[in-house]
Amino acid sequence: MFPRIQTIATAVPPIAITQHQVRDFVASALPAGLPPRIAAIYDTTGVNRRAIVQEPQAYLGTPDFGERNALYLAAGQQLLEDVASAALAKVGLEPAQIDAIVCVSSTGIATPSIASQMLSPMGFRADVMCVPLFGYGCAGGVLGLQVAGDLVRADPERRVLLLTMELCSLAFRFGDLTKKAIIASTLFADGASAVVLTAEGDGPALGHFAQHTWGDSRAMMGWDVDTLGLGLILSRDLPAFVASEFAPVVDTFLDKAGLTKADLTEPACHPGGRKVIDALEAYFDHLPDGLAATRDVLADHGNMSSPTVHFVLERILAKDESGPLLLTALGPGFTGAMGVLHR
Repeated sequence: MFPRIQTIATAVPPIAITQHQVRDFVASALPAGLPPRIAAIYDTTGVNRRAIVQEPQAYLGTPDFGERNALYLAAGQQLLEDVASAALAKVGLEPAQIDAIVCVSSTGIATPSIASQMLSPMGFRADVMCVPLFGYGCAGGVLGLQVAGDLVRADPERRVLLLTMELCSLAFRFGDLTKKAIIASTLFADGASAVVLTAEGDGPALGHFAQHTWGDSRAMMGWDVDTLGLGLILSRDLPAFVASEFAPVVDTFLDKAGLTKADLTEPACHPGGRKVIDALEAYFDHLPDGLAATRDVLADHGNMSSPTVHFVLERILAKDESGPLLLTALGPGFTGAMGVLHR
């Protein structure tokens, strides 16, 4: 029996901010403002608005990692409880009916895991399996699905709740005007998702999944850990990498899954940024409307790291189309994540 997606729920924090507000806030808080060439970057990323976990003024000054991680634990758990409750309500399940929780998050440190801290407040059973996944970053939405699906395959009676939560804004370092820091401030945002998977019903079935990690590629994406906490590693060469390295890997993946690009309707791709979407659209050149859902999610929510591909997937599944559906994401490692859903 195949693992099947019974429902998807998504959520963002209540504080919304437009891209122009971000630009103007950063400019007003710097003594000399933003140089015009840097200010212009905010208008070219494809992001219109985002949600963040605290008011903009709270990001000023030198970050205190302890304080920010405490916020990650408290606000992150609340966001996860809200989105988990929404997903379970959609399928008429109580928390006590869930047998395993896979929780993906890489923007804070939680030991014990946030999932384990949710058990008593939400009414999950004490013997529910908790599987925290850290370090997947933007690839976590796809790789988390793979892990959750494998748990269902191992025991078809098992009901699995997959959670993703990232508070990317907590890694913002005010006053850092390096190119990667500016790009981060124009792209990244906060959000969460919840997916219920079982072997029952007629929801989209998980087919072939895979990941590919390139050697000597740590400098592409990830975290540096220093006295301020988590510092972003982000290469400007990602779009070129998609064309030269990721595209052949997707070709091989599709071949192993018995598919070609011509078999696919619009895939659910983690957006990364506008230039990454451009590179992905060049690969999926058979699609008349390109990656419309991926672009729309980037515009409406920014790059929320691991949950973002679930926001895209939710929109695509709402179209009620049939046929195979490809999921892709790129994350630290440097790692490509791919999966196929059969609708």
